Amino acid sequence: MATSIWQDGDSTGAATTDVLRGIPKALESWLEGLGLTTGAGEVASLSLLVALVFVAWVVHLLTRRFIVNLLESFVRRTDAEWDNLLISEGFFKHLAHLLPTLIVYLGAPVLLYGSPSWADIAQRVALVYLVYVTAHMASDLLTVGLRAYERTSAEAGKRSIKSYVQVARLIVWLFATIVMVGVAIDRSPWALLTGLGAMTAVLMLVFKDSILGLVASVQIAGNDMVRVGDWIEMPSHGADGDVIEINLTTVKVRNWNKTISTIPTYALVSNAFKNWRGMSESDGRRIKRSLYLDVSSIRLATEADLDRWGRIACLEPYLTERREVVAKHNQGLSADLEMPVNGRRLTNVGTFRAYVEAYLKAHPGINQDMTLLVRQLPPTERGLPIELYCFSSDKRWGHYENLQSDIFDHLFAVLPEFDLKAFQGPTGEDVRTLAGPRPDADSGYPAD
Repeated sequence: MATSIWQDGDSTGAATTDVLRGIPKALESWLEGLGLTTGAGEVASLSLLVALVFVAWVVHLLTRRFIVNLLESFVRRTDAEWDNLLISEGFFKHLAHLLPTLIVYLGAPVLLYGSPSWADIAQRVALVYLVYVTAHMASDLLTVGLRAYERTSAEAGKRSIKSYVQVARLIVWLFATIVMVGVAIDRSPWALLTGLGAMTAVLMLVFKDSILGLVASVQIAGNDMVRVGDWIEMPSHGADGDVIEINLTTVKVRNWNKTISTIPTYALVSNAFKNWRGMSESDGRRIKRSLYLDVSSIRLATEADLDRWGRIACLEPYLTERREVVAKHNQGLSADLEMPVNGRRLTNVGTFRAYVEAYLKAHPGINQDMTLLVRQLPPTERGLPIELYCFSSDKRWGHYENLQSDIFDHLFAVLPEFDLKAFQGPTGEDVRTLAGPRPDADSGYPAD
């Protein structure tokens, strides 16, 4: 029974094919009856080819109008979000090109049976377009996968796969191009791939940036060097801001002045740059700034000074403990303690450092669980640097700068309480004061 059914189906298909193949002959005979004796077969074949393309175009319009709209309507009703990306990337619109192309590819050898050259050209063009549409659909699916990963994966912010997707798309289009060229010139794609070995040097030159970018992307992703959203500094490329995109060949950085810097991906591997992600992920942002003191204002502290400074609440425990230590040390000395240099003495600059440290430890904007130092650096021509090294609790740029400014506003204001002066280079007014009164402009002699 199965054999008879198969034979019946086969005979029906053969009969249909015979009918279709009879159309060119009938059309050619009709044209000859109209008086077209020369080239009637070619005209008939060309007419049928035009008719076949027209039918494929009508099928394409109907497919987009009904089938594609039906598929997109169904996708919009689903609860999943990733399938909506198929619509935005145009996957279904590209899918609508498959059926018309197959109609041309399968119909050409039947309708153009009498003109094998036209049939061969039509089939090659249809096959090339079929490969092109298939590559487009594969590229759409890769893009959809990337978008779905960026929207749903928790790792998307840490590890970008955009470079890998771009490599996959490049491979898809490279392979599709080779296949299309092979079909167009009637050569095996594998023979073309073998022939590309001789063009390796040229391809390496043409795709140099892509190859370097691919290697760099693997290193960047593997070592977790840069992520989208990181703040990086790369002075050699004028970049100082947030990374907004990492792709196969370039990394885009939105600078703080809202300009965009484009950096070759491989430059992040071959050149030095600073990534501020560690600061962003830590519990504080570092404050490291020095206050320069005029060395001539540094002196030993007197008992009156210590009594006065002891009224400062945050200094009272420090002064009480240090005065006891100094007194105990000086009791065992036989030297004349009336001489200031004999024995131990507190200084105004040392007491000021103790005050700054106590002030920072009591400040609500300073992270007390991280390093906190107030240290004296080597003197310079600008005076004695007293450096503050601590971390703010609030890492936001504006709040961080305000906190830092508030701290130094206060320290500059309390310097006179310790009889200290901030160093400041001489100004024009200082020079004029030292030079004395200005001479009388008319007489040329100093004014009275």
